[in-house]
Amino acid sequence: PASLTGPINLGNPVEFTIAELADRVLKLTGSRSRVVHRPLPTDDPRQRRPDISRAMRELGWQPRVVLAEGLKATITYFDAVLAAKGRKLTEVA
Repeated sequence: PASLTGPINLGNPVEFTIAELADRVLKLTGSRSRVVHRPLPTDDPRQRRPDISRAMRELGWQPRVVLAEGLKATITYFDAVLAAKGRKLTEVA
């Protein structure tokens, strides 16, 4: 509605570390890539958990896809994009 203004956070409030995400991607793709750890930027947020209460209240919105399903769908998509170019996802990393 026109009366609804301002930013509304969308996302999944289930929190996980970037290291956990990287590990999941490596396992799902079968990649032999290695994770390189670098110092965090000084302005890096310590928590990446969106507050979606406004989206739920004002829009009736809530996440419907769990991380594992979303990653599998994303990997399938990029496999198809790369296959169209004659490449494989594991060749990219």
